[in-house]
Amino acid sequence: MKRRNFISKSLLYTSSAALFPTILKGITPEQTKVRLGFIGVGLRGRNHLEMAMYRSDVEIVAICDIDPQAIQISQKMIRDKGRKEAVVYQQGDHDFENLVKRNDIDGVIIATPWEWHVPMALASMKEGKYTGVEVSATVTLKESWDLVNMYEKTGSHCMILENVCYRRDVLAVLNMVRQGMFGSLTHVQCGYQHDLREVKFNDGVKPYGGGVEFGAKGFSEAKWRTQHSIDRNGDIYPTHGLGPVAEMLNINRGNQFLHLTSMASPALGLQKYIVDKGGKDHPNAKTKFKLGDVVTTLIKCANGETIMISHDTNSPRPYSLGFRVQGTNGLWMDDNKSIYLEGVSPKAHSWEPFKPYQEKYDHPLWKAHAQDAENAGHGGIDYFVLRAFIESIKNKVAPPIDVYDAAAWSAISPLSEESIAKGSAPIKIPDFTRGKWKTNQPIFALHDNY
Repeated sequence: MKRRNFISKSLLYTSSAALFPTILKGITPEQTKVRLGFIGVGLRGRNHLEMAMYRSDVEIVAICDIDPQAIQISQKMIRDKGRKEAVVYQQGDHDFENLVKRNDIDGVIIATPWEWHVPMALASMKEGKYTGVEVSATVTLKESWDLVNMYEKTGSHCMILENVCYRRDVLAVLNMVRQGMFGSLTHVQCGYQHDLREVKFNDGVKPYGGGVEFGAKGFSEAKWRTQHSIDRNGDIYPTHGLGPVAEMLNINRGNQFLHLTSMASPALGLQKYIVDKGGKDHPNAKTKFKLGDVVTTLIKCANGETIMISHDTNSPRPYSLGFRVQGTNGLWMDDNKSIYLEGVSPKAHSWEPFKPYQEKYDHPLWKAHAQDAENAGHGGIDYFVLRAFIESIKNKVAPPIDVYDAAAWSAISPLSEESIAKGSAPIKIPDFTRGKWKTNQPIFALHDNY
């Protein structure tokens, strides 16, 4: 089906039964309360916990973490909101298995180190819980299939909590794409371009910077995240950029990733940082890192579009997700917050500011809920992603970012590793929908609900 025809047919703002084919027939009326359990209440998990407690329709039933300090801080947060303390699960690495078995929990939010995401999500889904998992959802290709297979076996929904899909400018551009402002899309760019050196190394006391420790001597993400840069060479964190553009291209819903090729620059930045900050005689200065400082991945889509993803976290640079959305009528670019539309922009071959377009094409979600999102993290987007998860539970429907998205977006990591290891060879990207992408319709952000 032609992309333009597909969009015009899929964007009919019809009943929720048409938008969400996975709605169960004969369900009870919408829930008034959603009961949540949290696995992982470190810094990111507590962000979600705080957002959840702003809602009167959410009960915090249980929390799980192996760090006693994280549990203590979380319980204080709960008490300070005038709520009843949560039931605690902290007896070892697998106590989460007891949390998910509770019959008084509707949904589980997972914010733990990446390698635990899938084991925890599978346990939660097996028990019939709605499961929200932080990014990236999976580490290996097998894990992506494991999530899909568990969903298809149990019907338990899994949402990847990709908050950037709800960024205000990104949703305005999505709105413009759906209205045909860019014509037919041909090429998009995105990435994760973020100086993470003070995340990957710290002094073992504070979460960011102050030293060059990691692993057992590190604190917070430095305890586990840095090891991925030692062991892996690929785009190990693709979804912040890829998720939003995948929605614009209707991936898994009328379009599909076909194959990719990746290449990596030398791995120099992290070792240099250790030497610069800790000295050449520091024990960590001998660490060998596999992750190239800049990893570039190209993806070909079934409808012909191309995607370029950049992973750049080991060098000094300003933060940017590097969005570029280009079609037959013009393009938008994130870095210079600019747009050019042929026949619309006042001067040929010249950029104009994006701000007026963002105001004009502001997405209904932001128009309806901007005030509620004011105090949320990451510029308000944390409010929207958690809201989508909760509203899906209340309405007993598929989340707007579903298990197939979690599988496909996250799979770019191991597939890019494979491509680099094989000399930038083209690698086929599996069809996790098993052909259903040809008839699936878009469900993400079609209205002001979720």
